[in-house]
Amino acid sequence: MSEPGSGRPGEFRADAEALQPRLVGIRRELHRAVEVGLDLVETQSILLRELDGLELEITTGRGLTSVTAVLRGGAPGPVVLLRADMDGLPIAEATGLDFAAETGAMHACGHDLHMAGLLGAVRLLVARREELPGTVIFMFQPGEEGQAGGRIMIEEGVLDAAGDRPAAAYAIHVDSSTPRGQLVTREGAMMASASALRLTLRGTGGHAAFPQLAADPVPVAAQLILAVQAFAARRLPATDQAVISLTRLWSDSEASNVLAAAVHLEANIRTLSAATLEKVRTELPPMLTGIAEANGCTLEAEFVSSYPVTYNDPFETRQVLALLDSLVGPDRVTRLEAPSMASEDFAYILEEVPGALVFVGAAPDSGSNPLHSERATFDDRVLALQAEILTELAWRRLHRGL
Repeated sequence: MSEPGSGRPGEFRADAEALQPRLVGIRRELHRAVEVGLDLVETQSILLRELDGLELEITTGRGLTSVTAVLRGGAPGPVVLLRADMDGLPIAEATGLDFAAETGAMHACGHDLHMAGLLGAVRLLVARREELPGTVIFMFQPGEEGQAGGRIMIEEGVLDAAGDRPAAAYAIHVDSSTPRGQLVTREGAMMASASALRLTLRGTGGHAAFPQLAADPVPVAAQLILAVQAFAARRLPATDQAVISLTRLWSDSEASNVLAAAVHLEANIRTLSAATLEKVRTELPPMLTGIAEANGCTLEAEFVSSYPVTYNDPFETRQVLALLDSLVGPDRVTRLEAPSMASEDFAYILEEVPGALVFVGAAPDSGSNPLHSERATFDDRVLALQAEILTELAWRRLHRGL
């Protein structure tokens, strides 16, 4: 039985499908106009154009080109936040699409679909404004790909844009490898935290013919790399693991006959709990420092925290899963057994507000390539589904009340 005022499952479907051609056009325009980082002037301009005339309270960011739009319903009630990210990646596109970007950047993570899908939800909810018991914040966020745009928007007041803080927050992320229309989520940890460990290993340099007269940091760097892998395998519990990958390694030697005086390394660290992250942060650098000093070198270590764990509130996620089952059928809803070790800066919102992140499969029929690939493509026939789901999530949460 539907909750009072919440309507029947799928009641927005016809209107969402009617928007599909418009959403495809917007998505492809955004795809061509892709920008990277926090300063997305053209992308912001397209979003503001699409929101113009809808009687929304619109603000833009100060330290980034974000867009926040507030829709106030016809009756009092709670606040719900819906979020889409805006930025692309510094990847030269190689998809061969007739709307491919030609700027050296690419929407290889599907953020163009996220924006278009949320714009669809805006229109669907605006059309039912008078029946809406509460308020919706639409959050369009730059800088998801490593610049923590979500955190900056929180600092600039996105959670207070409607006056009252949101009771719940939701976001959709498309996936280029999951079958089109398949919906994926889970309770609890959904995606990992992401941090970095930057190391500078210093020796003395010297002549490559006489290594005994120097403290050569290069072989010591090899020991550090092995020690990092051993730390992850033997110092962390198997039930709460971390993925630690050495992703960058270079020395200051400019000639083959010159021993390096310094080697620089950078590790990417993914964890699923704050306790494991703290163990890595406090125990790994001292261990590596000891190895360096035992070999006559010094080590400088800088730990850089980035995105926290993306945590789906269990109660909200159970409500989301029930809704998804009713909308598309249980056979198209996957409950993940384990979290992904990728990260998402919607995590900053979910630290402050209970809610959930849902993945939507958008693999094209012609075959798939992974996210962040220069050949990643997405079937934009999922846009109406995205708009419908986001609309239903906000609509039902507001009708459920505080």
